[in-house]
Amino acid sequence: MDKALSRIDGNAGARRHFRYFDYVMAAFVAILLLSNLIGASKLATIQGYTFGAGILFFPLSYVIGDVLTEVYGYANARRCVWMGFSALVFMAFMSFVVVAMPPAEDWGGQAAYESVFGSTWRIVLASVLAFWAGEFVNSFVLARMKVWTAGKHLWSRTIGSTFFGQAVDSAIFYPVAFLGVWSNTQVVTVMVTNWLLKVLWEAVLTPVTYAVVAWFKAREGVDVFDEGIDFSPFAKADAV
Repeated sequence: MDKALSRIDGNAGARRHFRYFDYVMAAFVAILLLSNLIGASKLATIQGYTFGAGILFFPLSYVIGDVLTEVYGYANARRCVWMGFSALVFMAFMSFVVVAMPPAEDWGGQAAYESVFGSTWRIVLASVLAFWAGEFVNSFVLARMKVWTAGKHLWSRTIGSTFFGQAVDSAIFYPVAFLGVWSNTQVVTVMVTNWLLKVLWEAVLTPVTYAVVAWFKAREGVDVFDEGIDFSPFAKADAV
């Protein structure tokens, strides 16, 4: 840990006013929504490998999630997960309502609009549940590993937390969304492939994570260690 930083526990971090926390939370929610809205509907093929285009940018939300927990502590990261979850639910609700509205007679874009925004209820449910569970696992593992490693070896906890968080994310999303639609082999293959690709992305972005974490810590002036924190996703803000 940088000697210039003051070590505080997770409870103090939850009550502290940070200079840049609101900006990081806004970036986290924005990337989450845009990755699901813009990237999720397109399949891309590069050198014979086909994948959902959103996978190129969605891991950035996990990098920011790592930054949130590492810099601001689990309690503040929990607030962001609930904000992201609420935003996803509202986006899904808005999409259903807008797609279902009868189009004007002279507007010919309904079919294209439905193809982009008309996700099935299974995919929406899978996406929301997978995000919620995966992000909480990601934050929990990172926070616990930070205490275990005494704040050293940031790479081990960013990659380790993504390994477990994305495993939970993928294990929920693909079966809920596609089991019975795809063959069991396809579900397992895509699930494992995308999980490993996301973990690889996290590893590749490790230097970026180091730089961003160092920048925010230097400006916030503290290093949060989640000791004595209630890790329940449902803990009240005034109880953390």
